[in-house]
Amino acid sequence: MARALHVRLDTDSEAALSTLRAEGLNDSQAVRLALVEARSRRRQRAALREEALRLAGDVGDRRELAALAADLDALTPAWPEE
Repeated sequence: MARALHVRLDTDSEAALSTLRAEGLNDSQAVRLALVEARSRRRQRAALREEALRLAGDVGDRRELAALAADLDALTPAWPEE
């Protein structure tokens, strides 16, 4: 179902709309595209946030990372004394 939307654009929004217009989109197409792209970015960020929280809570994974860090520290040469 189509829905009309009226907005007041600030300077940044007007500049963004101008960018999309320059790509050949009319105002309606530009706004629809911007909303769809914003939804996609928000979903991606939410998925990454959930993954980071899941990994942070994975005790086994954290143990493996600690062991790997220790192994890498053992391979790293000492810093020269000043």
